[in-house]
Amino acid sequence: MINLILQVTKFQCGGFVLGLCMNHCMFDGIGAMEFVNSWGETARGLPLSVPPFSDRTIMKARSPPKIEHLHQEFAEIEDKSSTGDLYKDQMLYRSFCFDPEKLQKLKKYSMEDGVLEKCTTFEALSAFVWRARTKALNLLSHQQTKLLFAVDGRPKFDPPLPKGYFGNGIVLTNSICQAGELLDKPISHAVALIQDAIKMVTDGYMRSAIDYFEVTRARPSLSSTLLITTWSRLSFHTTDFGWGEPVLSGPVALPEKEVTLFLSHGKERKNINVLLGLPASAMKVFQEQMVV
Repeated sequence: MINLILQVTKFQCGGFVLGLCMNHCMFDGIGAMEFVNSWGETARGLPLSVPPFSDRTIMKARSPPKIEHLHQEFAEIEDKSSTGDLYKDQMLYRSFCFDPEKLQKLKKYSMEDGVLEKCTTFEALSAFVWRARTKALNLLSHQQTKLLFAVDGRPKFDPPLPKGYFGNGIVLTNSICQAGELLDKPISHAVALIQDAIKMVTDGYMRSAIDYFEVTRARPSLSSTLLITTWSRLSFHTTDFGWGEPVLSGPVALPEKEVTLFLSHGKERKNINVLLGLPASAMKVFQEQMVV
């Protein structure tokens, strides 16, 4: 199993692209970001601002294992809506830009019914995209749909993971509901489900997830699932190998058809690009839903 592949492509203008392929079993996005930034510091002759902490025994399963939570992130959901047939259609990949004005409008829209006292940009945007994708895929009202997303567990472990922990410090959490419930109820309902999923992530929950994986070796099921991954906190755009910061940073492709990426955009990183792929017929509906 290859852990890391690097490729430099140099252009005639003198610019270059650094491509990286990393094994996610080794480390998460934060670890990858710290590795690349440390590489840049080394290239410039600087000491490492975040020295790596590589003792992974602090994340090992307990003996005996204690599975104390219901880990629905691994649950297989029956595809009653036959979305597998829909995905035989041509896939289209699109990027939708949300500027600060749109994001603020979306947060206000999520709270206008008075159910929520507050919500974050991630919560409001995730709920908006989850609902839009569910509608675009034309899921049956009684079809269960699952939202998966990663939460950084570094500050949530007790004690917190050491600064510079080089490994996987994230945990997947989830929200599950019926498609009809998701679309018929206001967006505040979807936001509340996401907030509950975030609150669920505690030291006990994460230790239980580690033990669950140790016992089952299961992989999270992506059936009838939207997996949102966000790079908004990953500062690849500040990497400097001695020639200054990069003009652009981002993924070459999305790893699975169920994955949607939130990518910070713009000089001040205040815009968020939503990148995803859908069958052509579903993408048309999704685009119509992207009006804020």
